[in-house]
Amino acid sequence: MTTLLPRILRGLEQFHAAHPWDHNAHCHRWILCQLASSPARQPLQQGFADVGSGSGDLARLLASRAGAVHGIDLDPTIVDRARELTDPAAPVSFTVGDALKEGLPGPYDVITCVATIHHMPFSDALTCFRQELAPGGTLVVVGVYRPRSLTDYLIDAVAIPANVAGAWIKNKGRKVPRPASMTAPTRPAAMALADIVRDAHQALPGARLQRRLFWRYTLVWHRH
Repeated sequence: MTTLLPRILRGLEQFHAAHPWDHNAHCHRWILCQLASSPARQPLQQGFADVGSGSGDLARLLASRAGAVHGIDLDPTIVDRARELTDPAAPVSFTVGDALKEGLPGPYDVITCVATIHHMPFSDALTCFRQELAPGGTLVVVGVYRPRSLTDYLIDAVAIPANVAGAWIKNKGRKVPRPASMTAPTRPAAMALADIVRDAHQALPGARLQRRLFWRYTLVWHRH
């Protein structure tokens, strides 16, 4: 048994290297649905911001809903890649920077942050986003949490085979190269879900949080 588990883990790692599946991209359509039901004023006037924009997939998708989208990311290599992948005529811009230290040139109608907020001081990030939202604006966060409770580990046990099945279906059983969106630097989550929920409700009263499969949670908050 002591040698079986490492072999299983190595096998899973090899499988996902050959059949990569971007869980964050899997959330993009859901994000658009949240914006469709947003109480933000119409027409949108202040544009959108995507914090931790990576290769720009979400920012380009958001451009269908906004007159301007600003993507910001700390990693200059992935920002260069985002610019390469973006049509120069698209209303999307990308900058290299730290959204908390340098601030966001808001206000914005919508701020999104996908698999990035665990790279930041959590409460400080939520406060920054709250301040940069225009009245009626919407914040959408897709985050990752560190499993600690029995419920966390039980859900992880379900997520592992679902993850394998999803990767196989997504790639139609073929080996494919890693997409540009999965080349950005990553960091493991440090906060447990219970702590995330507590701090989020303190910073953003009325925020809606929900646990998701594949080690993620979602947060939606509307500024009145």
